[in-house]
Amino acid sequence: MRRLLCCLLLCLCPLMLFAAQTPQPKIGLVLSGGAARGLAHVGVLKALEEQGVHIDAIAGTSMGAVIGGLYASGYKIDELEKLALGIDWQEALSDAPAREDVPFRRKQDDRDFLVKQKLSFRDDGSLGLPLGVIQGQNLSLLLESLLAHSSDVRDFDKLPVPFRAVATDIVSGEKVVFRKGHLPQVIRASMSIPAVFAPVEINGQLLVDGGMVDNIPVDVAREMGVDMVIVVDIGTPLRGRKQLNTVFDILNQSITLMTRSNSEVQLASLKPDDVLIQPALASYGVTDFGRSQEIIDAGYRATQNLANRLSALRQPSDVQLNAARTSEERTPVITAIKIENDSKIGDSVIRYYIRQPVGEPLDLGRLQRDMGTLYGLDYFEQVQYRVVHKGDDRTLVISARGKRSGTDYLRLGLNLSDDMRGDSAFNIGASYRVNGINTLGAEWLTRVQIGDQQELYSEFYQPLDAGSRYFIAPYLHAQSQNVEAILDNDPIAEYRLERYGFGLNLGRQIGNSGEIRLGVGEAWGKADVRIGERDLPSTSFNEAFYDIKYSFDSLDNVYFPHEGEDISLSVRQFEPGLGSDDRYRQWEFHLDKALSAGPNTWILGGRYGRTLDKAEVVTSSFLLGGARQLSGFRQDAISGQNISLMRAVYYRRLTPRSYLPFDFPLYAGASLERGRAWNNDNEFDSGYINAASIFIGFDTPLGPLNFSYGFNDDDQKALYLNLGQTF
Repeated sequence: MRRLLCCLLLCLCPLMLFAAQTPQPKIGLVLSGGAARGLAHVGVLKALEEQGVHIDAIAGTSMGAVIGGLYASGYKIDELEKLALGIDWQEALSDAPAREDVPFRRKQDDRDFLVKQKLSFRDDGSLGLPLGVIQGQNLSLLLESLLAHSSDVRDFDKLPVPFRAVATDIVSGEKVVFRKGHLPQVIRASMSIPAVFAPVEINGQLLVDGGMVDNIPVDVAREMGVDMVIVVDIGTPLRGRKQLNTVFDILNQSITLMTRSNSEVQLASLKPDDVLIQPALASYGVTDFGRSQEIIDAGYRATQNLANRLSALRQPSDVQLNAARTSEERTPVITAIKIENDSKIGDSVIRYYIRQPVGEPLDLGRLQRDMGTLYGLDYFEQVQYRVVHKGDDRTLVISARGKRSGTDYLRLGLNLSDDMRGDSAFNIGASYRVNGINTLGAEWLTRVQIGDQQELYSEFYQPLDAGSRYFIAPYLHAQSQNVEAILDNDPIAEYRLERYGFGLNLGRQIGNSGEIRLGVGEAWGKADVRIGERDLPSTSFNEAFYDIKYSFDSLDNVYFPHEGEDISLSVRQFEPGLGSDDRYRQWEFHLDKALSAGPNTWILGGRYGRTLDKAEVVTSSFLLGGARQLSGFRQDAISGQNISLMRAVYYRRLTPRSYLPFDFPLYAGASLERGRAWNNDNEFDSGYINAASIFIGFDTPLGPLNFSYGFNDDDQKALYLNLGQTF
């Protein structure tokens, strides 16, 4: 018996030795592009790991490069899934930083009725146009934060899983395969959809989405030395004739035609041993980031359906990959900070906004906010960061690229109101801002308005330190507007008030949300009767004053806010000792508080203005009237030395949230208001007036477009059209 067992062992040993020496096939994973549909790759990877399939190499294009790059850098599946579901994709696929991170001065640019879109001009006066609707600022920052632990890996073969990303040279039309470089930048280049995202320049090449030439890079994976490939095809199907209804549909169809053509060539090269996974994604579009979980599940199910075939590829757990995942340094300790800057402002300004302490672990959350603040200064085409490893040193490098399209900006706007009784108000305006006059970031702002209310305002803003904490701002001001004279609650005349002046403000910014100004100024002008008895007296006047103004703005959106506050308080003292005709005091308080629950938003607030001493009525009056400013009256129809206004505004978003640059929300809402205007001489007191309005607001690429109908218990009604101004 013993002899028989020995013979059997001798016969089996060669077989066992052969089996042990038979190498497992090297498996390459090919991940195609498809924007939101690419989140199916997360589900595929999840199923592959559950089935014990070890990936030896990854080649990806566009969103396939994003998911593949993150996995190759050491991210676990549960981390990838959490990221896909937790990222605010609308913010990531835009350029605008969170408004809370924007410097206060930039927030104030939106306070007039000017539209949000700006025309930029270069130093030579030529018009500067961007290379893409989205510059990719927030997307680049997101990739940098997610891949900070791998930012110093230049050879992608040294990642936990060897990796390749595919891009397209837009100049030559040639395919560019990245095996080396800065991983976040390479991935960003691979997903630069032409015209949507601005191209990325790397090594002198202008790069766009790799899907233009190779959306399913099977050939790239084979060049990495794999024996077989697992291909995940999430390409967008062509739309039928009835589905092509807009310019965006045509644009998407054009891109799909280009990607499907090269995809079919790659799919035709598959061998019998290769595995093709095609998740059922027909009902999902490229912008359906709001359905991330469904898309991930579709990729998981498609892979599970191939479990029998994939079972032959099962391997023991990858010890090397597991070690890389657990030992990777996600938050390195920063030993130095370096600035790379080719913009108009000095390195000291950029360094001021970077709050990362040297000698402490990298605070990615704070750094993200700091980069948003830098970008919000409007000097940069893009601001990025990377961590450079050299021995034990970890250097945080801040790269700020000046705007090639120019840093001087023109903005336009208009508003219109009609009381349906033959009286209307119409204003158009423009502002021009010259940025970067010196290395501290001085700027010159000029604002012009014509129409019912004419205005010219020009201010030179000079920071006194690198962070613009302290500043000095001389200004010139000219204004012409209509003001009603009222006796015993009846209008007796309408004056044309003209005022010209200049002044100087010394101020301090308080973080990104507040500002306080101390100022002195002088003005002069006249008030002539425009409508009414011609024998009524005209007046000329001289004003000289000093004032203090505090402003606070934490609204998340200036046009349709959902949370935050807008507060301002100003006090002005007119002094004969400075050249004023009269001595009197005025103060004004303004408050708006936004509260939201889901798609519903309430804004509670109002205004209160007082003239505390005897003064000329026409020249010392505040103005009320207009949409949500005592609705029913036309714009600025009510004047008084003292005013009060309380209001509650409600609106609801009617359209679902969209992604990419094509989110144009529609709102419907209403307001309730109660206000009063009165003079100190008791010859006019409107009494409290109750008012209400209903409105429809559409947040367009130019800015909010509002149609309102207002009425009040003073038997006044009015229609309003506002482009740019909301509250």
